[in-house]
Amino acid sequence: MPPNTTHKNQHITPQKNKKSKQKVRFLCFGCFCFVVTMVRDEETTGGEVAMVVDGSDIKKLVDDEEDFSKFVEEKFTKLDCDRDGKLSVKELQPVVEDIGVALGLPAKGESPESDHLYSEVLNEFTHGKEKKVSKEEFKEVLSDILLGMATGLERDPIIVLRIDGADLKEFISGPSFELEIVSIFSQIGSPDATIQVYITQALGKLSVDHGLPPTSDSWVVSNIVEPALQSCVEQKNESAVTEEEFLKQFKRVAENIVGRLKDQPVIVAHTGKTFNGSGVRRLLGNKSELEKAIDGAMETLPRDREGKLSKEYLRVALDSLAPSAGLPPYGALHEVDIVISNVFKMVNADNGKLVKEEEFKKLLTEILGSIMLQLEGNPISVSSNSVVHEPLAASASSLLET
Repeated sequence: MPPNTTHKNQHITPQKNKKSKQKVRFLCFGCFCFVVTMVRDEETTGGEVAMVVDGSDIKKLVDDEEDFSKFVEEKFTKLDCDRDGKLSVKELQPVVEDIGVALGLPAKGESPESDHLYSEVLNEFTHGKEKKVSKEEFKEVLSDILLGMATGLERDPIIVLRIDGADLKEFISGPSFELEIVSIFSQIGSPDATIQVYITQALGKLSVDHGLPPTSDSWVVSNIVEPALQSCVEQKNESAVTEEEFLKQFKRVAENIVGRLKDQPVIVAHTGKTFNGSGVRRLLGNKSELEKAIDGAMETLPRDREGKLSKEYLRVALDSLAPSAGLPPYGALHEVDIVISNVFKMVNADNGKLVKEEEFKKLLTEILGSIMLQLEGNPISVSSNSVVHEPLAASASSLLET
């Protein structure tokens, strides 16, 4: 994954001396929608200015009893296929999968670790039993999950970028353009490739920092990249692409992309996060909060007749502690999973041995401390950029109508 970066000139906030007209748009991630205020700047040709999704609108929805009840009624009715007034395990699957997507988990079925987390989400609704869930139970659990998401977004907001070609144009005309593109050319190293292949691969190495939306998105490829590549002149012979030719042709294609982005701006949701152990250190430094979090994590874990717990449940307990410790769910981020797996090996936590409750708590605290030290020594920075397509944004408005 690319490192966490700070985006410049992405028009996150409007200038105060400009006249602005606001309107509301809705961004949808799975079945969860976040209200985003978009600002139309009437004195510029830039059009709309994107804002930040910080979870405040989710919290506002849940805190408003009347609005949230209507929201739950709509969701429940849509899921209750047999109209018996309760949700079966099968009927809950769509909302469980959407919650997983909203939490950043891989699609269900892609890995045993993430599938375990999907099961945990389902258990939140069913309490681990094959039973149907009433509307009140559904409302209570959904409230807890959404408030958890709101807290996460408050800590790590989603920045909504409107990419309209202005930043890419600035990059092309800037002093670093030629040096950076030549460097990319030297990294491709495909002597038999055509100029179009070279340019396509080079575009894939640029990011929103350069003013280019994710070229992994099929809509961006079909509507922005491929039409722009048509401006590229075909090679007249089969000789290798030269640096000079590549630079000239790449600039031509990039300028074409600028024009297309001006006509068809792309909305991108950007998230960035650095895991440096600070959340774990904060939790370990607050004894009462740590004890409360550990007790909550262990509350539903099975015990034998003597009250002992198997060490195999340490991963389950750690997963429950993850939000309090500022860690992602196990299975959501490969780099952090490696750190956790290494720590478990260090403390021999996967041998399935039965231990007393106090030893279990001690091991869990030791695991948290080791994770903290590893992340402090080698922080893990990640970011992601996802294109928000207008059909999703438009359809999401109905989800929050009350």
